[in-house]
Amino acid sequence: MKNTYFCILAAIALPCTFSCKKSDTHSEGTLQRVEVAKPLVDSVVIHKSYPGQLIANREVNLVARVDGYLTAKTYTSGDLVHKGDVLFKIEEHNYIDAVQKAEADLSQAQANLEYASTRYSAMVEALKGDAVSEMEVAQAKSTLEECKAAVKTARASLQSAQTQLSYCTVRAPFDGHITTVVHDVGSYVAGSASPVTLATIYEDNSMVVKFAIEDNESLGNLKHNIAAGKIDFAHIPLTIPEHLQHQYTCSLDYLSPAISTSTGTLALQAVTDNPYHELRSGMYVTVELPVTDEPHAVLISDAAIGSDQLGSYIYLVNDSDRVVYTTIETGQLVDDSLRIVTKGINPDDRYVTKALLKVRDGMKVEPVSK
Repeated sequence: MKNTYFCILAAIALPCTFSCKKSDTHSEGTLQRVEVAKPLVDSVVIHKSYPGQLIANREVNLVARVDGYLTAKTYTSGDLVHKGDVLFKIEEHNYIDAVQKAEADLSQAQANLEYASTRYSAMVEALKGDAVSEMEVAQAKSTLEECKAAVKTARASLQSAQTQLSYCTVRAPFDGHITTVVHDVGSYVAGSASPVTLATIYEDNSMVVKFAIEDNESLGNLKHNIAAGKIDFAHIPLTIPEHLQHQYTCSLDYLSPAISTSTGTLALQAVTDNPYHELRSGMYVTVELPVTDEPHAVLISDAAIGSDQLGSYIYLVNDSDRVVYTTIETGQLVDDSLRIVTKGINPDDRYVTKALLKVRDGMKVEPVSK
């Protein structure tokens, strides 16, 4: 009877043991597969962001310098105009008359000079035969000198009249975008006493980026790196809040020799090309200024980083293939996809690169190296 009892227990226990082992094997076979990678260690230039503003390379007010009615505006407001283009016309009849009068005065003065010169030569010859007195010769010479001065005065008057006439036509001094007109066509402008602004033209084929540095550490690093020549300051990235079709960089070309006593900042300028005319004077930008280099920066995929109330975090996978929630401190973005990690991860650690929502702290996974 006792043997029969033990046989029954053994018969019951064997299926249970087999069933339990089968369950454990199934559990291990369905571990979550996660893609993992090790951080990349590389030399990286560290940038610091500074707010800046774009200013046109040149900004000039187009003015009326003569009196008269504004008779024509030959452009569309906001257009790109080219050097030498006629932009405004001011009533010119009076100035044409002045030029013609000055031309007539010059012709008269030149005729008088020719006569005085001929007479003086004749008087000199006559003096040799005692036909005239020395006093008459002196008078002829004086008249000749007066005629020469009159010609110079007439020429100056003509040049002045021609200049005044030229002011009736206002041309573009360089290629650039132009604002709308300040005074409507038909308005009377009195520009002779004081120049009257008609519009403003901006030379914006290239733009000046103005910004400032306020911290001594970055200032020291900047000066050192400029002197060392190890960092490229000719292709500094620009971030522009407005959505533009193209990306832009700038070249550092000015460092103020002194720190402003009122603001405690050092003024800098850079230049950026504007071939597509997307950039406008007055735009605010962010200058990603290179301040130093990090020869052994730790980089991970930016997509692998999550954030919560504690800040940025990643999921590491330890030697037991278990997920470990890890807070980190991050730096700048590199090449649009990698993020510098300054604290929280070692070069030999494995971190989860994808499917962050499918893992949790302490979870056992099947890591797959990327």
